[in-house]
Amino acid sequence: MASVMLKQTRLTILLSLNAVAIVIAGILIASAIGLNEGIEFRVVSEYSDVTDQAAPGAALFDDETAYALAGSKTAEGISDDPVPGDQLWNENDISMYQTANYDLCVGGGLKDIGDMYWQTSNPEVISGFYATARTWLGYDSKTCKYPIITGTGTTTITAGTYDGARHDTISLTVVSPPIDEWRHEVLDVVNKERVNNNLSVLSWGETCEAAASLRAEEIVNNYSHTRPSGTQWSTACPIPSEGGVSGENLAVGNAAVSPATVVALWMNSPEHRANILNGDFTKLSVGFTFDPTTQYQTYWSQYFTNY
Repeated sequence: MASVMLKQTRLTILLSLNAVAIVIAGILIASAIGLNEGIEFRVVSEYSDVTDQAAPGAALFDDETAYALAGSKTAEGISDDPVPGDQLWNENDISMYQTANYDLCVGGGLKDIGDMYWQTSNPEVISGFYATARTWLGYDSKTCKYPIITGTGTTTITAGTYDGARHDTISLTVVSPPIDEWRHEVLDVVNKERVNNNLSVLSWGETCEAAASLRAEEIVNNYSHTRPSGTQWSTACPIPSEGGVSGENLAVGNAAVSPATVVALWMNSPEHRANILNGDFTKLSVGFTFDPTTQYQTYWSQYFTNY
């Protein structure tokens, strides 16, 4: 007859949603040890909250990154060299990932230049621009615009001030995000956070790698720690019969557009941060799905284990 010797779990769920479709969720398992009959979960805290645009991730980008689309390129990186008096950019061509990992900004430290018009030559790549920039990612709506990306390829962006003082064009190429590269880069960013907090680094979790990818696919249409089958997330890569610990972080939306931004979002949430900085975990698997035809487009999962 099967028996259960010890089961001890704690489950915390966080759901966060704002007007620009940032949604993140996290789950923290303190400890879970079971035999034969599996793991039994007990929800002790569940809540949801609405955040404004200045919420998590407001300082994700430093000045160098913010002007990466606008300043002139040098051997040392991006400079803030002044833009010629009648122009908006020092560069002739730039590129960005299809996740819209940048807002398009005018450069060289230009400020208070007045209202501007923005046009695109190829609506199959960029169909237009949102009215404001993503200020919660550190962009200034007075000098930046968030592009509406509709596909990959190249388009010419034309912008200018209505008073005619400045006018410029720039070639913008949109490319698909590097799925596998970004999955492993999340591990690198997480390990930097752990080192900064005097914790050992995590290794790549091969055991639950397929499960993490599956979970990223599952939350495209069912954003929850409950799987589409109605079972808990932990069934994707069960804790072995000899025992172990596991945890899951999820994130979707247009603030989770790169490894750096998604980890920053998690680190700004106590529940997600607790998973990232949990000393019991030794391995991390990461899943990432990008589907521009869906509501949130970017879908991330972190699967923490010690097995």
